[in-house]
Amino acid sequence: MNYDHIGQMITIKIAEYGDQTALRYKKNDAWAELSYREFGEKIKNLACALIQSGVKKGDSVGIYSANRYEWAVSDFACILAGAVSVPIYATNTQDQAAFIIKDAGIKLIFVGNEEQYNNIAAIQKAGTAIKIVAYSPSIPVDSSIANYFDAFMKVSDSESLLAEMNKRSGKIKTDDVTTIIYTSGTTGNPKGVMLSHGNLFHQWECVDANFTVTSKDVSLCFLPLSHVYERMWSYFVYLKGAIQTYLEDPKQVIETMQEVKPTAMVSVPRLYEKIYAAVLNSQETASSVKKFLFTKAIETGTIYNNLFFRKKPIPTGLSIKYRVLDKLVLSKVRAVVGGDKNFFSAGGAPLDKSIEEFFLACGLLICQGYGLTETSPMVSYNTPENFKFGTVGKLVPECEVKIADTGEILVKGPQIMKGYFNNPEATAESIVDGWFHTGDVGEIDEDGYLKITDRIKDLIITSGGKNIAPQNIEKLVGKDFFIDQIIAIGDKRNFISALVVPAFESLETWAHKKKIQFQDNEELINHPSVIDFFRERIDQQSKKLAQYETIKKFKLMANPFTQEGGEITPTLKLKRKQINEKFKAMIDAMYHKH
Repeated sequence: MNYDHIGQMITIKIAEYGDQTALRYKKNDAWAELSYREFGEKIKNLACALIQSGVKKGDSVGIYSANRYEWAVSDFACILAGAVSVPIYATNTQDQAAFIIKDAGIKLIFVGNEEQYNNIAAIQKAGTAIKIVAYSPSIPVDSSIANYFDAFMKVSDSESLLAEMNKRSGKIKTDDVTTIIYTSGTTGNPKGVMLSHGNLFHQWECVDANFTVTSKDVSLCFLPLSHVYERMWSYFVYLKGAIQTYLEDPKQVIETMQEVKPTAMVSVPRLYEKIYAAVLNSQETASSVKKFLFTKAIETGTIYNNLFFRKKPIPTGLSIKYRVLDKLVLSKVRAVVGGDKNFFSAGGAPLDKSIEEFFLACGLLICQGYGLTETSPMVSYNTPENFKFGTVGKLVPECEVKIADTGEILVKGPQIMKGYFNNPEATAESIVDGWFHTGDVGEIDEDGYLKITDRIKDLIITSGGKNIAPQNIEKLVGKDFFIDQIIAIGDKRNFISALVVPAFESLETWAHKKKIQFQDNEELINHPSVIDFFRERIDQQSKKLAQYETIKKFKLMANPFTQEGGEITPTLKLKRKQINEKFKAMIDAMYHKH
């Protein structure tokens, strides 16, 4: 990359793409857009406003909001003003936000909605001096401690402020910290990962080497921008002059994909699992003709698309058959995700091989990759040229991996963070002789593809001494249409059990059809027919598991695991220790002999 820093990149791209559309966002239920030039004006203006408000070079500025275009404006403005942006997950609680504000020394923070504003106002009242800027003009704010985004943007002496901005941005080096991202941590307090411009440049080069993205592409930004994965990708979208579409509520992702029709985007497996489960569930009630056509279409699509994506010759007969079945069946699956894609990307958690194969049969390639916040994020990826399902791909360029005796994956390369902010002990523990210790267990196969088997800390060791990877069980069983969340239990115990949160909307529909009477979730999950139904579904999904890995007992939960309840992280990872402690009595009951 021939840039010194990300601020310089966006400035060059704004000049290069001028009147082309840079981004779209929802405004009163309709899509509004900004051109690259208008986007650039807002970024420069906000950088001046930050300087005017007293933000110094190297200061930490917080962004505590769901995805919206102002998030990106704030991020780029921080860079040009010489500040360091510190995202806070939109779903973080007041205590979690307070920890990050104190740890990173945040002096000014942007907030998205009323809940986020109230959390920060309470932190402010508790004695932390912090300036608050609210994106939304509809939030009632206390004007003695907060300002609205539009009002904050008004600057008095733009000429001298622009001169100061240019002076600051002219001094930024590639190795400088551009952002501190707090890992959501399944154990203990989150740690602030310091990433430099250079870390992110390396990642863009990796994407650029194997994926074609142009100014004609449209991306949908629905994963939180506070997560390094969506953030790195969003920068790349602008680097290529493509269009970024901001979605504030990730729950609306499927209908928004149909509206926006993105051609390339990043996602987590949950989205693909939900689409897969919904399609397969619709087949359960389909007519025998439709079932037959669906089976044939998937079989044909599997053969055809494996040849097509691997650029191998396709026999004419197969081609004709595929065209017919594609029109009748497969194109309808693609319509669910807004039509054809150049590629999908998946990361953040394991995606089951059968789901990858199903999407490919439908003409959609999901390129699964692997990485962590500390690796900016990519360590390995499947690409349109080189993909192997059931793996997280080959190593990205300039990256080295070795597998320790414990099976742990160690990584070295230009994407490794500068360290944990304010935490030299944790840094020294995780980076030893230049090798970053990922905490993940994996192996590299004979073709050079990396496979992740589990987290070292998560491995279940049964009382019989069997080592079991819970993620594998959860991935297989959790893809069921009627299961929303699942955790496998069994450490130091004699068999595997599970806590299961049903997908209540689907379950209620099923229960009404079966004329099951219930007042609430609690009554529903304790109904014998419902318990039998889940026993059947779990057994059905467990066929690929070894006997000792199968779920012998399970308990249905009336309420989902939440961040507020302390059971999951902002990136939806299970906090196993907390769940085991919180539901100890319920878990113990499954192991008591009656």
